[in-house]
Amino acid sequence: MRLRGIRRSKNVEVRRGGGRAGKAGGVGIVGLLAVLAIGYFTGIDVSPLLNGGGAVQTQQGAPVSQADDKATQFSAQVLATTEDVWTKVFREQLDRTYTPPNLIVFSGVTQSPCGGASGATGPFYCPADQKAYLDTSFFTMLSQRMGAGGDFAAAYVIAHEVAHHVQNQLGILPKVDAARRQSSKVEANALTVRLELMADCLSGIWAANVQGLMERGDLDEALNAARKIGDDHLQRQAGQVPQPHTFTHGTSEQRARWFGRGYDSGNVGQCDTFAANQL
Repeated sequence: MRLRGIRRSKNVEVRRGGGRAGKAGGVGIVGLLAVLAIGYFTGIDVSPLLNGGGAVQTQQGAPVSQADDKATQFSAQVLATTEDVWTKVFREQLDRTYTPPNLIVFSGVTQSPCGGASGATGPFYCPADQKAYLDTSFFTMLSQRMGAGGDFAAAYVIAHEVAHHVQNQLGILPKVDAARRQSSKVEANALTVRLELMADCLSGIWAANVQGLMERGDLDEALNAARKIGDDHLQRQAGQVPQPHTFTHGTSEQRARWFGRGYDSGNVGQCDTFAANQL
C-alpha cells in the first residue's frame, strides 16, 4: 500500500505501558475465539496522529520501540484514508455528514468503557466512546500467527473497525444490540455474523475507494486476511470441528465474498446483510 505522502489523521491517541498517554503529532490514538487467545476485529460483543509531521508523544517513561512507532504512524495514515473515503461516501450516497472515530493505539493493556483491552483481545470498536482500539503488536500476530501478512491486510483490520463505527453512526449497531439482548445465544450469534459480514462489505467499499494507493497483490492480501479469520478456519486451526451455531463472524468464504461485494459495487446499499436471504 502506497502511503508515502498520505497525511496522518489527528484522531489518534497513543497509550503506552498500560497508561493513558497523550496524543500524537502536536494535537495529540467479543467476537473473541478464546481457543486461539486472539480477538478479531470487534472483540466487544455489541456485536490520528501527526499533523503532517513531528514525533509521537507518549506517556513519560514508557519505552517506544521502532516497531511500535512504525505501526502507530501506519495506523494514523490508514485512518486518514478511511476519513476521506467515508466523508465522501456519506455525502454522495447517504446525504449525511460523517464524523470519524478516534483510534486508540496502545501497547500492553488499556481500558475502555467496553472493558479491558490487551493483545489477547485483539482490535475492537467500542460504541460507548466511539473509539477503536488497536494493540501495536497485533500486526505482527496477524502475519506470523495467522498467516495474513502484508500492509494491506493490516490496513483491512483498521478499515473493519472503522466500518463498525459507520454502522454505529447509521444506527445499525444499537438496533442489533437491542435485538440480541432479546434473543437466545444461537440467535444472537447469527445476528452478530450478519453485523460482521456487513462490516467486511463496508471494508470492501473503503478498499475500492483507495485503489490509487494499492499495489500489486494488495487485494489478495485483504481477501486472504478475510479468509484467515473466518470462524470455520479458526476452529479447524484450533483442532475443532466447525460448529456453525457458535460462529460470530462468518465463514472464510462468506467473509471474503462480502468484502468482494463491497469492493466490486462500492455501494453501501449492497452491504445490507440483514436483508439477505442467504449469507
